[in-house]
Amino acid sequence: MVKSEKAIRADEDRKIAAAARLKGVASHGSGFMSFVREQGVVGLAVGLAIGTAAGASVKVIVDEFISPIVALLTRGVDLNSLKWVILEKTADQPEVAIGWGAILSSVITLLATAFVIYQLVHIAKLDRIDKKKD
Repeated sequence: MVKSEKAIRADEDRKIAAAARLKGVASHGSGFMSFVREQGVVGLAVGLAIGTAAGASVKVIVDEFISPIVALLTRGVDLNSLKWVILEKTADQPEVAIGWGAILSSVITLLATAFVIYQLVHIAKLDRIDKKKD
């Protein structure tokens, strides 16, 4: 059975289209790898992992070291329990309050985390890694 010229052209067109799709996928993949290399995505991922671990460690330091000192200074009052009551609890409605102690505790944790990460970067001289040499 001999293929018609029209069928042969259709087969060639399908092969060309398939090759173009394959080339598009390959260039898209290499573009992604280029993006990962040029934008420092791996370094960002490592930094995120280290930052998450540092944040967890600082939270323990705040909860187990700083908060007890604050509780000692405030005569045993837990920061997280401090609040301004706007509306007292009634039978019809729950209490409406601003938990300023929890906010203060969160700010202390944030500042302690930033301080620890700054110190780690400064001590390990990680701030010099990204600077380009002149």
